[in-house]
Amino acid sequence: MSEKDTISMQLVREALLQTGTCREADEALLQRAGIDAQRLLQPAARVRADAYGQLWRLLAERRNDEFFAMDPRGLPSGSLALLCRMSIAQPTLTHALDLALGLLSLLLEDLKPALVRQHNLAEIVIHEPRDTPRRAFTYFTFWMIVHGVACWLAGRRIPILAIDLRCAEPPFCDDYRVMFSENLHFDRPRTRMIMSSDCLDLPLRRTPQELQKFLAKAPGNILVKYRDPDSLARQVRQRLGGIAPGQWPDAHALARDMCLSASTLRRRLADEGQSYQGLKDSVRRQLAIDWLSQGSESMADIAERLGFADSSSFYRAFRKWFGCNPGHYRSLMLGAAAR
Repeated sequence: MSEKDTISMQLVREALLQTGTCREADEALLQRAGIDAQRLLQPAARVRADAYGQLWRLLAERRNDEFFAMDPRGLPSGSLALLCRMSIAQPTLTHALDLALGLLSLLLEDLKPALVRQHNLAEIVIHEPRDTPRRAFTYFTFWMIVHGVACWLAGRRIPILAIDLRCAEPPFCDDYRVMFSENLHFDRPRTRMIMSSDCLDLPLRRTPQELQKFLAKAPGNILVKYRDPDSLARQVRQRLGGIAPGQWPDAHALARDMCLSASTLRRRLADEGQSYQGLKDSVRRQLAIDWLSQGSESMADIAERLGFADSSSFYRAFRKWFGCNPGHYRSLMLGAAAR
């Protein structure tokens, strides 16, 4: 079993907490899904993504709800298939998302999602009653469905710039950051996912035959977006995150610090589909949106901290990364925080 195809057992606990009836029934369900019930007591245990997907199917059958009974009306069995069948007939991802979110808004009683475009950024905002926020598991399960289907429709992974959530940060958050984005913000006025609007113009070319294959493996196939938290790439990212970008070591120095040869470092990263330069670019992008969200530094200061020669170089890089300028991104993030 490849670690990149696993998720934390904590998500299994969350799902059972939401839908469980009794210990014996849960253990029987876990056995049918191919999950060892004894490992529920192991904090660091992980489970195959396809096994969690099978558990999702079984829980949906038990409650006739593909949303784990986390909404008064929920998503009756067959909702995901209906959503996908309607979406693939649309010309672009924008049209597909508008239709899919409209259907979810119609089916669910409390969670009303909507797509909002602002210049070069797009938001999927969840409108909901102004009472106590839902559990983090509720929001992230919703994002699993929406983002997973969007990625499949587009035929590529849709990068997420940030996610705001109304709820407090849960004790367990590692896989959520790995799955969606490192840039998660809790205790915000509303729940939303932010991405570049460029991807919304992607044409859809999925066929009915591809849809049948997708649905046959769903929802397990929309869960395998995780990176192994213990992977070498993850370790490199963590090291880079603790060093100023202007002082990042070259590949030979990094390999020496990690007690590896440079060739071994390159090979092991390549086995994970990564490269050192790609990881440096990824960390630099993450630092950029983190520092812009804080709003306490000038663009020139951020550009310098990131290792750019000047603000103009930073602006060009940011537009290449995210399709918008850093000032617009900052205004969007700080405006939401103020509201």
